[in-house]
Amino acid sequence: MEKFEEILTKYKPAKRTGKPKVTFEEVEKIIDFELPDDYKSFALNYSEFEDFIGAEYVRLWDFDEIVKMNTDYQIFDCLPHTLAIGGNGSSEYIAIEKLNDDRLRIVLSPFLIEEEAHIEIGVSFTDFLTRLANGKEWFS
Repeated sequence: MEKFEEILTKYKPAKRTGKPKVTFEEVEKIIDFELPDDYKSFALNYSEFEDFIGAEYVRLWDFDEIVKMNTDYQIFDCLPHTLAIGGNGSSEYIAIEKLNDDRLRIVLSPFLIEEEAHIEIGVSFTDFLTRLANGKEWFS
């Protein structure tokens, strides 16, 4: 079992009953980078997640909602190397961002859609969940 699955098992996320209708290739073509394996594993095995991890509220969108949500929030138009994957139930989204040096990171950002507002909350999808499970708060 992958580390992120160990963390999520504690919170009983909704298991996916079939393959996502949206393919990784469709999304990767839009964002022009390959999604990380740990996030792909989440998207293949879970339909969504909504609960507190540590002190922070996390909602991870169903992969079938990804294109619509990013289009509706104009993230694809304004931030071509960013894929929103959820939110915090407030006015911020959680996203995977590709940096200029091709590294990926997980960020929290207000729905102002400005790259300068991104706050790193993990260097991978697993790291993001691990930090929260270990009590790390968004802004600490």
